[in-house]
Formats: sequence, C-alpha cells, structure tokens
Amino acid sequence: MMIYVKLLLMAVFWGGTFIAGRIISRDVEPFSAAFSRFFIASIFLLVLTWRLEGKLPSIKKSQVIPIILLGMTGIFGYNVFFFNGLKTVTAGRASLIVATNPIFISALSSLLFKERLSLIKVVGIFISVSGAIIVITTGNLTQIWNGSLGWGELYIFGCVLSWVAYSLIGKAILAELSPLISVSYSSVAGTVALLVPAYLEGVTQKFSHYPESSWLGFVYLALFGSVLGFRWYYEGIKKIGPMKASIFINFVPISATVLAFLILGEPITLSLLVGAILVGSGVYLTNSTSRRASYGHT
Repeated sequence: MMIYVKLLLMAVFWGGTFIAGRIISRDVEPFSAAFSRFFIASIFLLVLTWRLEGKLPSIKKSQVIPIILLGMTGIFGYNVFFFNGLKTVTAGRASLIVATNPIFISALSSLLFKERLSLIKVVGIFISVSGAIIVITTGNLTQIWNGSLGWGELYIFGCVLSWVAYSLIGKAILAELSPLISVSYSSVAGTVALLVPAYLEGVTQKFSHYPESSWLGFVYLALFGSVLGFRWYYEGIKKIGPMKASIFINFVPISATVLAFLILGEPITLSLLVGAILVGSGVYLTNSTSRRASYGHT
C-alpha cells in the first residue's frame, strides 16, 4: 500500500516541477536556471547513489558517449527548452504538452526498435496528439496554419523531443547500468555541459543574488523533482512492475494543472480540460499494452 502512496506523491512532485520552473523562469536566465537546478540535483543524486550502491560505480569506455548523450538530451536540451518555454507558457499547458512523451516514444520505438504497434496504441496516439493540439492552440486550431503559435509552445515541444531522444538512448544503456546510475551520471554530464553557457549568462555573479523564491524552486526541483521522484518511481517499478508504476505518470499533468491553479492562479479553461482528458486517455491506451515503461521525468 505504501508504494502506491509514494507513486502518487511522485506524480504530485513531478507536477510541481512545472510550477517551480514557472517561478524560477521569471528571474533566472534559462541556462543559469538549468545549471543551478542540476548542480544541486547532481550532488543529491551522487550522494544517493553512493548510499544505495556503497560506492560510485565505474563505467566502461563504451558507456561514456551514451551517458554524455543522455546528459545533452535529457538534462541540457530538456531543461533549456523547459525554462525558456515556461517564461510564456502556463504551467498547466506545459505539463500537458510534455505529457505526450510516451506517445512519441512508442511511435519511434516502433520505427527504430521494431516494437509492435497495436491498433489500440495507434488509436491512443491519435487521441493523445489531438488533445495536445487542443492544449497547444488553446482550442483555436487555426493557429497552426496562420502561424500565431508562440516560441513558448515550440520550446515546450522541444522538451518533448529532448526527452524522447533521452528515453530512446536510455533504452540501450539501461541494459547495462541501473536507472539510478544512468540518471546520476547523465545529470553530472549535463551539468558540466551547462556550465559554459550559464557562465556566459553571468551565473557566477548572480548566483548569490537570486530571490528566495528561485532558491526554493531549485531545492524543490533537485530534491523532490529529481531525487525523491526518481527514487520512488524506480522503487515502484521494482515492487509492482513497470506497467502499473507508469500509470501514475498520468497524474502528473493533472497535479500540475491543479497546483498551477492553487499556487499561481492559472485558470483552468475548457480547452485545457478537454485536452487533459484526451491526452490522458491516449497515454493510458498507449501504455495499457506496454510491457516496459519507457518514460520518465526530470
């Protein structure tokens, strides 16, 4: 029973990352925000890895490039897009766009890894993408053709592409490394890559002058969004299996939308509700026949 509570809290924590990101993006530049988040998260993750593994495991030469690629996609790319997008896109809408990750992972897994794409999955993909389009366009589908979509939406969709790449690369490396080690080492790799652009933004001069709200956001993202969220997710996979554990990810955009309403005062519009129902239904159909979870969150 306790594992189900942890998985539900995990979904709430991951939903809260969009609220924290929205708050941080008001005062901190994107590269600096991404670097600060994962500088703190990397420390937590390495300590956690040390405690659970008894040491920091060594990696093979053949694993170095994949780990760097994981860092460049899931840490560097995802978070630069994340903080750029949240400057203009509401937390609720952003979370629903990102919630389409499993759809694109399923589609590309079918193409690249020859995984079987059943009729139910195809229907799920269609329903979920339709919901995402409604969310992205706020119900006005003509925005797609008249070019009135903003950069914010494109940045958030960049999060989706980055995480899809991260997940597909991880498919290969997770056969040899545990999820925690992969997350920890890719976090370090991404943090190192973010250092130079963050430095050029002036992170070393501004680091001590960030408002208290930004610091609280960084700690939340590092501790709750990264360490506890990942630990409980993979604990869930171990105890009840990937299929059941991954279902709880469907609660992430719901918790993000509710938290955004309660904390940020963001409105819950009709297009958001309709989009949420379609995205959630499509993701559920796509995952319901999956044997392995291929979606995570940072």
